[in-house]
Amino acid sequence: MGLELIIFIVAILFGIFLYWRESNGNEAYRLVNKIVNSKKLQMTADNPKGFVYKQALLPRLIFVVTLVLIAALIVEFLTPIDVFGSFNGISMFSSFAAGALLGTYLANIVLKSSKVIEKQSESLEDKFENVVEKGKEFIEDLKTKDAKVVEEVKEEIKTEPKPKTDEKSARDRLKDKGLM
Repeated sequence: MGLELIIFIVAILFGIFLYWRESNGNEAYRLVNKIVNSKKLQMTADNPKGFVYKQALLPRLIFVVTLVLIAALIVEFLTPIDVFGSFNGISMFSSFAAGALLGTYLANIVLKSSKVIEKQSESLEDKFENVVEKGKEFIEDLKTKDAKVVEEVKEEIKTEPKPKTDEKSARDRLKDKGLM
């Protein structure tokens, strides 16, 4: 179980490397596309699609399993390691294929999030500058309004409130209701 876990982690790293490599350039995919397709069906020069980069699940799965199968066959015939002769070999083969596929999706998430962070960082700087400017304006408004508010309060203090003598006290109202 320990060896299989190590193989799975290495496969995830391999999938990340594979996706990252294809995101930087897809020359191998273009070569295969030129060999397999006619001129009309060939991909355009600005198309970034690759074997695993910007592919759906099924083509990505087929490519990863085929690549791992070819590597397993090479190991099977060139070394004394018997990959397909036991359950452990088949288990490690499937673990490597699943890990590599998972690695491609993890790399996809990382690359997309880094692009979003780059876009947001530029807009965050602009938003921060706007917030600072609005804060300065707000403080200036408070300083000018404070002087006006203080003057209004002083005027209200100068005019004394008139006592209301015609209203009854609470005690008198309770007596009128017969509650006291």
